[in-house]
Amino acid sequence: MRRDIFQAIADPTRRSIITLIALQSMTPNAIAENFNTTRQSISKHLRILTECEIIKQEQQGREIYYSLQINKMKEIDQWLNPFREIWETAFNQLDDVLLTMKNQKK
Repeated sequence: MRRDIFQAIADPTRRSIITLIALQSMTPNAIAENFNTTRQSISKHLRILTECEIIKQEQQGREIYYSLQINKMKEIDQWLNPFREIWETAFNQLDDVLLTMKNQKK
C-alpha cells in the first residue's frame, strides 16, 4: 500500500526519525534507542516511511540500514513553495513599512 508523503510527516515521531537519518543510515535498533517507545512502534513508523518512499532500507550483511530518500523530500518542498512566496512577500512588505516608519522618525 502506497501512502501519501504528508501522512508520513504528520506524525512527530516520524519527523524525528527523518531528522535522525538525514545525515547517516541507521539500523532500526539504533533509531529506536533515540525514543522512549517500543521497538515495535518504531518498526511501524519505519514501515510507513518506507511505504511513502521517504526512506529506503538496505541490507548490509546481517543488518538492515535505513536512509533518507532526499529526492522524495522535494515533493514536500514543491508543495510548500507557494506558501514560502506568500510569506516572503509579506515579510518584504513589513520591512518596507518598518523602513518607512524609521525614516519618518528622523
